[in-house]
Amino acid sequence: MTPTENAAIVRRWFDEVWNQRRDATVHELLDPSSIGHLEGLVARGVAEFFTARSFLLNAFPDLRVTVEALLADEDEAAVRWAAEGTHRGELLGIAATGLHIAIRGMTWLRLSNGRIVEGWDSWNQGRLMSELQAAAASAAA
Repeated sequence: MTPTENAAIVRRWFDEVWNQRRDATVHELLDPSSIGHLEGLVARGVAEFFTARSFLLNAFPDLRVTVEALLADEDEAAVRWAAEGTHRGELLGIAATGLHIAIRGMTWLRLSNGRIVEGWDSWNQGRLMSELQAAAASAAA
C-alpha cells in the first residue's frame, strides 16, 4: 500500500472505530490475527479488541478521539492523538465520577494488505487513574 492509502486507513480507524463506533469497520480494517499492545494489556484479534474497546467506552461513553498528526509509509503509521470524554461508568474499580477528562497519546501501527496487523499505544494511563481516584475520593468526602 502507498503511504497515502495507509494514512487513509488509519484516519478511518480513528474516526469510524472510535468516534462513530462502527463495528463493521473493525472487521474490515483489523486483521483477525492482529496484536494490540495497549496500556496494561495485549489484545489479540478482533474479539479481544472489542473487549478492550468496550472496557474504555463503558467508562467514557462520549469518548471522542482527534488525530492531531499522522505520518505513514508503505507498512507503518504513527499517530499523535487527543481524546476527551466524561467518566460515566466504572473503570478499574472506580465508580463513575462525572469528571471530564482530556488525554493525549501516540499510536504506532503496522499495516499489511490494507489491514492493521499490529499496534502500540502509549499514553499516561497512570495520570488518568490518579485524577479519577482523586475525584472519587472528593465525591465520597
